[in-house]
Amino acid sequence: MYRLDVDLELPVDIGSTPLGHRRVVAFAGGEAEGDRFRATLLAGSGADWQILRPDGSALADIRYTLRTADGAFLYVQAAGIRHGAPEVLERLAHGEEVAPTEYTFRTTASIETSDPSRAWMNDTVFIAVGGRRPSGVTYDVYRVD
Repeated sequence: MYRLDVDLELPVDIGSTPLGHRRVVAFAGGEAEGDRFRATLLAGSGADWQILRPDGSALADIRYTLRTADGAFLYVQAAGIRHGAPEVLERLAHGEEVAPTEYTFRTTASIETSDPSRAWMNDTVFIAVGGRRPSGVTYDVYRVD
């Protein structure tokens, strides 16, 4: 469907909670592009509310809003996990460049919109493959038919 390149703010480390080690990584902005649309990620409209497991895996709770080039708003919610070998996750945690093939970062996603021409998105399931970069993240979002 689209590739989203996201610029990230510095994480806010909330610390250990009853559910796990929690942190929030705000989305500073970004751009989405696909066959059906181009869009801008609205600054301040998204973040990943993460729970970090003791093994270094991260449970993702991602929400953000896109504005398409023709003015439609797309509200995206995704949930999933990033996991891999402990040494790879340690390199990611230190901000190193790590090839996405060295770990797994997958989410399921839903898109909500009021745009009549894109109403089909409200009833569609999407999956995303993520890749972390030192200053951002890339999501390749696919429609599941």
